[in-house]
Amino acid sequence: MSAQHVHRADICVVGLGPTGRALAHRAMDAGFDVVAVDPRPERLWPPTFSCWIDELPAWLPHSVIAARIEAPTVWTRSRHRIERPYCVLSKTGLREALPLDGATVLTGRAVTVGAHHVELRDGTTITAATVVDTRGLPSPGARRTASAHGIFVDAELAAPMVAEGEGLLLDWRDENGAGPEEPPSFLYSVPLGDGTVIFEETSLGLRGGMPQHELRRRTLTRLAAHGIRLRGDEPSEAAHYPLDQSPPPLRTGARAGEPVPFGSRGGMMHPCTGYSVADSMALVDTLVDALRTGADPVEALWPWQARLVYWMRMRGLYGLGRLTTAQSISMFEAFFTSSPRQQRALLSAHEDYAALGSVLFMTVSRTWPFHWRYDLVGWTNRNRWVGYDYLPAGAQELDIARPEEM
Repeated sequence: MSAQHVHRADICVVGLGPTGRALAHRAMDAGFDVVAVDPRPERLWPPTFSCWIDELPAWLPHSVIAARIEAPTVWTRSRHRIERPYCVLSKTGLREALPLDGATVLTGRAVTVGAHHVELRDGTTITAATVVDTRGLPSPGARRTASAHGIFVDAELAAPMVAEGEGLLLDWRDENGAGPEEPPSFLYSVPLGDGTVIFEETSLGLRGGMPQHELRRRTLTRLAAHGIRLRGDEPSEAAHYPLDQSPPPLRTGARAGEPVPFGSRGGMMHPCTGYSVADSMALVDTLVDALRTGADPVEALWPWQARLVYWMRMRGLYGLGRLTTAQSISMFEAFFTSSPRQQRALLSAHEDYAALGSVLFMTVSRTWPFHWRYDLVGWTNRNRWVGYDYLPAGAQELDIARPEEM
């Protein structure tokens, strides 16, 4: 197909999710000529984004925060109050904080993405000194996966479980109807700042993930345990994406004829939590500075300390994907008794390898009974849950309608 239009730029950003938009915005502010490409650049992003507030870069305004939780709760064998402010991001506020008025924004789907050349489906081509690939990840297939099903509930109805200003980061209480011989999942629930609360049953680390119908059944079972009955027409969201996207090798980039991968595509998806947006935005300026000074952006983003942290977190992901519910509870009970620095080393710090190594060793050593540690490190039951046969959709329908008098 012959090119309909030809564009030239310093930087071409392929994909305008929050990470791509932040990169295009900051690169433009740094004086680069930017072309950005996305199939639907005006669409407001569907997923709910959350993070620890201290992860957000200082250049973002407070308007990007839709709901603030001063100390989220974790339920394992006991209740843990995490004294670290957490937030739900405002998708509208985040978009408004990242204007692209000075960039060339093209609507289209990229079919060829190289180190210096991008071609769209309609034949439009972009030539750039640097191409950065910030597209999301493809379907995980049999990879280690994060799966979640979220239901948006009116805050007044949700109050028995999650009141205003509160949040459940991980709720491992035995309320989701899953038996001890079924793959584990936990509840994540936070207010969104718009009068609703999301209740999201979540599975981490299973190969291929957990089906949406199973996660929805577990979510409804939890709500019913707290006397919360829904109308049945509440909005919902689904998440299903791989957790094991590795950092790019050092040979990536123009020298290898490849674009620079960034965000979840560039290994910034946290293997143990599934978070990527805040960490990616915090590293945007590192990438822009590398391009401004002529340094290798992959080397700048991924020094050996960060690669070691990623490797250790992957060990944690492998462990998560083979534990039972009881083992998961024991492991998280051990983890959330660690120091704040150790918790941050696993949950969000990009390069704190010493604290991460310490907390991983401590978590394994404090997981009890002793023989469960063999599962955690992979000496036993390495392929537990692989090929697990879930009940088909509709096999255990739950009455989710409100009582007549309500």
